[in-house]
Amino acid sequence: MLNALVTYAAEEGENYNPLLPATYDIVWSAVCFVVILIIFWRVALPRMKKLLDERSAAIEGNIAKADEAQRKAEAALEEYTAQLADARKEAGEIRDAAREDGKKIVAEAKETAASEAARLTSTAHAQIEAERQTALVSLRSEVGTLALDLAGGVIGETLSDDKKAQAVVDRFLAELEASEAEKATK
Repeated sequence: MLNALVTYAAEEGENYNPLLPATYDIVWSAVCFVVILIIFWRVALPRMKKLLDERSAAIEGNIAKADEAQRKAEAALEEYTAQLADARKEAGEIRDAAREDGKKIVAEAKETAASEAARLTSTAHAQIEAERQTALVSLRSEVGTLALDLAGGVIGETLSDDKKAQAVVDRFLAELEASEAEKATK
């Protein structure tokens, strides 16, 4: 091929440059280039521009959606934080109310127990006093009977006057109680 080029250059003369194409090649190449350029300019370029615009709009839409989602997420986070703070505050209030209720219940239970203990104590004291009175009456009658029997045994006769015998027994028991009271005060 190089030989053919050199041979052709020698035939054309010395003005022939192998790097420059022939004029008809330049013209037809220019016509083809212009036709392709017009077709590209009229068909391909608008389609590419439309495709790029759609893509740009989609990207901007996604960015706007992402910004909106970011704002919503921040708003939801603020709302969540506020609800969490409210829940903590409410839990504290409930805990404090429960403590107060617990204190009230304990105080009521103590008061109820104290009143029940006082009632039981007063009932026990009343029962003890009643039993003491019963025992005292029983004791007086038995001591009186024993004393009269003993006195009758010492004297040798029976004491039949009940009023007089009762007075003697009562006086004896009163003296006995007085002597016990003196011992208790000393």
